[in-house]
Amino acid sequence: MRFKRPQYNSYYRPNFFGGFSFFPPVIKMLLLTNTAIWLGTEFFGNFRIGDLSLGYVIDGLFALRPLGQGFYIWQLFTYLFLHGGFAHIFFNMLALWMFGMELENVWGSKKFLTYYLICGVGAGLSNLLIAPLFTTTGPTIGASGAIYGVLLAYGILFPDRLIFIYFLVPIKAKYFVILYMMLEFISVGSMDGIAHFAHLGGAFVGFLYLVADGYDFFQRRNSWRETVGGSTAPGPRQQRRAINYEDISDAKVYDIHDYHSQKKEAGVTQKQIDDILDKISHGGYQSLSDEEKRILFEASKKLN
Repeated sequence: MRFKRPQYNSYYRPNFFGGFSFFPPVIKMLLLTNTAIWLGTEFFGNFRIGDLSLGYVIDGLFALRPLGQGFYIWQLFTYLFLHGGFAHIFFNMLALWMFGMELENVWGSKKFLTYYLICGVGAGLSNLLIAPLFTTTGPTIGASGAIYGVLLAYGILFPDRLIFIYFLVPIKAKYFVILYMMLEFISVGSMDGIAHFAHLGGAFVGFLYLVADGYDFFQRRNSWRETVGGSTAPGPRQQRRAINYEDISDAKVYDIHDYHSQKKEAGVTQKQIDDILDKISHGGYQSLSDEEKRILFEASKKLN
């Protein structure tokens, strides 16, 4: 194949990367697993089991095959971890890391993995049930369907984040997503060997997930309108969603011994954290007092 609100109560300790893990756990696991499976099939694929090559057996059992042509239910998951060549896995894993890293840091690992797998299964179902109505289908492999779901979520949650096409041409994430979805849509029915319905299906299922999870698209549209001169002001929930995480990239690191020496007896409440996040959304991290920065850092230590 060839937010309910984001969980802002899952804080991350400030570090060189602005408080986010460069390779969060699920992203790291997916990168390593996909790469290891690809290397294993490349190396052992020509080994033979009787009259059949091992690569042929793996494709027969774990690639997503059309209904009635060797389909097994587990293939809706396993096809996500098979890739057809170096370029296929390289660009899939690069996109997963680029767009998934920030989503996992904001959502948390459990929610991100759930979203990724749901998009992947949705992409597989689209390829099984819808694609045959419009084009000829065959065995399907690759994580692209799930990654299109990740791409869609990134464009919705971070619409104004700049993406550099070929590392040169800047484009806002929301326009980048629209462009890619349009290209996939107009490519439906082409005989290029790419499962375009799976890509679109993964994105569509991702959209449904965000709706079911309570993400308020109407308020997001209002916030976009405000940025181009409109009068509708987003509420506190939307303000927290619109936090610009580049603003906290210069977070100070407090020494844990210095903190304990202050002998702070009062605990940190969720309301204090919410108030601090509201303040960041209005004035950026630099607007926080030293005490507010200390409270935010204390929360990050407790939850990591």
